[in-house]
Amino acid sequence: MRDRHWLAWAMLGVVACGTTADSGQGVSWQLARQRAARISRIHYVLHFDIPEQLDAKVRGRVDVAFDLSDAGTPVVLDFDPQDGAVKEVVINGAPAAVGWDAGHIELPSTALAVGPNTVHVAFVAGNGALNRNPDYLYTLFVPDRASSAFPSFDQPNLKATYELSLSLPASWAALANGAMTSDSTADGRRFVSFAETQPLPTYLSAFVVGRFRVDSSVRGTRTLRLFHRESDTARIVQNVDAIFDLHETAIAWMEDYTGIPYPFGKFDVVAIPAFQYRGMEHPGAILYRSSALFLDEAPTQDQRLARASVIAHETAHMWFGNLVTMAWFNDVWMKEVFANFMAAKIVNPSFPTINHDLRFFLAHHPAAYGVDRTEGTNAIRQSLDNLSEAGSLYGAIIYQKAPVVMRQLERMTGETTMRDGLREYLLAHQFGNATWRDLIAILDRLVDIDLTRWSDVWVETRGRPEIEVLHTGDRRFLANVRLRQSDPVGRRVTWLQDIDLALGSTTDSARHVRVRLDRESVELKALNGIPTPEWIVAGADGVGYGHFRLDRHSRETLVQELPAVADPVIRAVAWMGLWEAMLARELPARQLLEAGLRVLPHEPDDLIAQRVLRDVGDAFWRYLDNDSRSDVAPDVEAALWRALRAAGHTPGRRAAIFDAYVSIATTATAVGHLEALWQANITIPDLPMTERRRTQLALELAVRDVEGAHDILGQQLSSIANADRNAQFGFVMPALDPDSTVRDSVFQSFADPANREHEPWVLEALSYLNHPLRARSSEHFLLPGLQLVEELERTGDIFFPLDWLNALFSGHRSRTAAAAVRRFLSERPRYPARLKGKILQAADPLFRASGVR
Repeated sequence: MRDRHWLAWAMLGVVACGTTADSGQGVSWQLARQRAARISRIHYVLHFDIPEQLDAKVRGRVDVAFDLSDAGTPVVLDFDPQDGAVKEVVINGAPAAVGWDAGHIELPSTALAVGPNTVHVAFVAGNGALNRNPDYLYTLFVPDRASSAFPSFDQPNLKATYELSLSLPASWAALANGAMTSDSTADGRRFVSFAETQPLPTYLSAFVVGRFRVDSSVRGTRTLRLFHRESDTARIVQNVDAIFDLHETAIAWMEDYTGIPYPFGKFDVVAIPAFQYRGMEHPGAILYRSSALFLDEAPTQDQRLARASVIAHETAHMWFGNLVTMAWFNDVWMKEVFANFMAAKIVNPSFPTINHDLRFFLAHHPAAYGVDRTEGTNAIRQSLDNLSEAGSLYGAIIYQKAPVVMRQLERMTGETTMRDGLREYLLAHQFGNATWRDLIAILDRLVDIDLTRWSDVWVETRGRPEIEVLHTGDRRFLANVRLRQSDPVGRRVTWLQDIDLALGSTTDSARHVRVRLDRESVELKALNGIPTPEWIVAGADGVGYGHFRLDRHSRETLVQELPAVADPVIRAVAWMGLWEAMLARELPARQLLEAGLRVLPHEPDDLIAQRVLRDVGDAFWRYLDNDSRSDVAPDVEAALWRALRAAGHTPGRRAAIFDAYVSIATTATAVGHLEALWQANITIPDLPMTERRRTQLALELAVRDVEGAHDILGQQLSSIANADRNAQFGFVMPALDPDSTVRDSVFQSFADPANREHEPWVLEALSYLNHPLRARSSEHFLLPGLQLVEELERTGDIFFPLDWLNALFSGHRSRTAAAAVRRFLSERPRYPARLKGKILQAADPLFRASGVR
C-alpha cells in the first residue's frame, strides 16, 4: 500500500517514512506509558460521512485536542485503516508534513507546543471495525480497533471526551454514546449530532446507523430505547417488555450496590443479527446479538437465564470497565470478572425459584475447567507487551474462573467489606483508570488476610489444584483421613481455599465438613473411625475450585446411584467429578453416558438435566468410538424420545431434550422422526415447531444426507421471512452439500477476509463442515484452518480465533487428526505463545478422545 500511494501522500505533506518504525506495529506498552505521561485532557470532534452504497468509502475528519506536558519529541497518533488513507493533516492551524508508517501518524515536535494542541486529520476510514452491511453499520473497536477507523490515541488509559456527528442516508436511524442534539435532512441525506460524552477510552466509543425499528419504555425517570431488526411481531411482543424489565432491574441494582447513579445519561440498546459477541458494553449504546435478547416461544430455563445474565453483565460494565477502566489490557479480566460477578448477584432476585448456588456452579466451573485442565491454560492476569495481542487474553479463565475466585475472595472478606472496598475503588477512580493492585491495596487495608500472597497464586498463576481425600480405612471405617492438594505440573504451588467436604449414602443426608486447605495436606482427625460413607465429594458447596478426584468407591457408587443424592449442588459437583473421571480415563465413556441416561428421568432440577444432556451428547460424539456409538445409539435415542414425549416436563426441559435428540439422532428410526417433525407429520406435546427449530431440523437432516435434503433446505430457506436470518441460512447451506468438492470450496472461501465478515455465520458453517458425520472427509481442513489462525487474530474480533479453532476441531476424534495438530505446533517452535495456548485449549478434547497426549 505504501508504494501505491507514495505520490499522493507526499503532495499532501503525509510522508511514508521510517521515522515511526520506532513505535512499532500496534500500541506497545512502552509507547502507551510514554504517551500517558505526556498527554492529557483529550477531546475528539469526530465526523463520519456514511454512504448508502456498500462499496463506497466512509470518509471522516477528526479534530484531536490535547494538552502536552513536553513538546521535545514527536507525538504519535494511531491510524491503521488498511484500506483507508490520510487525506490532510493540520497541526495547530498549519498544514504539516507528517510520517505515517506501521499504523501510526507521527506528529513532528516542531509543530507542537507545551499545553493545548489541536490536530485536524481528514481521512478515509478503514472498514475493518465498521461492520458494514447493505442497510446498516455498527462500530466495534475493542480492544484496539478504533485506530482502524479514525486517528486516535488508541489505548485505554488515555480517556477522552467525544463530540460525534454523522451524515447518513435519510431513512436510516442513528445512535451513539451521547444523546442526539440535532437532526436534519437535505437532499436525501440525514445529518445528526450527538452530545459530548463523559471521558471514555477509544474502545468504548461507538455508533450505529441503519434500518432499525425503535421501541422505547419509560421506567421511572429514565427512558430506555431498543433498536432492533426483528420482523416477527410475535417475537417482538413476547420479548420487548422482558428486555426493558431486565435492564431496569440491573441498573437499579447496580446503583444501590455501588451507591453511584448510572453515570452516562441516556441508555440505549441495539439488537444486531450477526453480532460477533453476545454483548458489548458501550456507554449509552450497548450492542447485543439479536438471538441473545429475542428468545423463541417456550425458551429453556438456560436460555432465559442466559439472557438475564448477559443483560446484567453488560449493565454492570457501566460501572466496572466504563466508569473505572483498566489502565492496560493485562487487567481486562477485572472488568469482565466484576461484570460476571455482579451479574450473578443481579439475576438472583429475578429468578426466585432458581437454586443460585447451583446455577453459579454450572455457569462457571465446567467452562473454566474446560480450559484449566488443558496444556494451554493461562493465568487470570497475564502480561501484555502490545495491544495488538490483547484479543488473545479473552476466554473462559477471565469469564468463568475469575468470578469463582472473586466469590471466594468475598467469602474471605465478607460481603459488606467487599462492597465497601469496591465502592471506595469506584469513587477513587471514577472516569479514570485503575489496576488490580489498586483494588487489592484497598481491600488489604480492610482485612487481616495477606491478599497479595493470595492474589499471586489465584490471579497471577495458571492452572488448578488437584484435590483428593485419602484414607487408609476399609469399607467399614475411615482411618488416617486427610485432604491433599497437588500441582499437576509440579511447581509445588498451594492454593488457599475453604473446601466443603460432603460424606453421604443413598439413604441418609450428607455430613458436611469445612476444611481450610492452606498447605499440601490437612489431616481430618474428626473423621477417623466413623463408618465409611458410600461416597465422598469434595468441593460439595460448588464454591471450591479444582480437579476434585473421586475415589474409586465413590465413583462406583455415584455412577449407579447419583439420582439418590438429595442435595442438587452435590449432585452437580458429583456429576462434574464423574465427567472429570471419564476425561482422566478412570471411567469409560460408555458408563458415563449410561449414568447420564439413568439420571435424566429422575432429575428434578432443569439446570442439572440440561448439563447432563449436553455432556451425554458430547460423550456420544466425542468419546465413544464408532462401534460403541452404533451399539448404544438405539438405546440413547429411545430414552430421549420417551422423555421428549412424556408428560410433566417443563417447556424448558422439553426444549433441551429436543435439542439433544436432534443432535444425536443417527439411526433410521430417529432420523425418520426428525424428518416427520420437519414435515409436520408428527408433533411433540407442548413444544411448538418454531422457525428456529425447523431451521435446526433442516440443517441436521442435510448433514445426515437424507433423501431430498436439497429440497428440504430450499423449502426452509423460502420459509424464513426475516431477511437477516434468511441470509444466514443461505450462507450456511453450501456447507451441508453432499458433494465434498462444494464443501471444500466453502472452506477455501474463508481464506478471503471478505467472506468472514459475518463471523457467527462462518462458525456455524465451519461446524457443519467438521460435523462428526463428516470428520473423515474434513480432516484435510485442519492444516489450512490452523494456518489461518494468525491472520484471524489480526483481522477478526477478539473471540473469533478460539471460536474458529473450536469449530474446526469440533467433529474430530481420530489419532490422525490429533497428530496433525501436534505436528503443526512442533514444526513451529516460535509460534506466538498465546495462540499456541488457544490451539492447545481447543484441541484438548481431541487429544483426550484420540489418546494422543
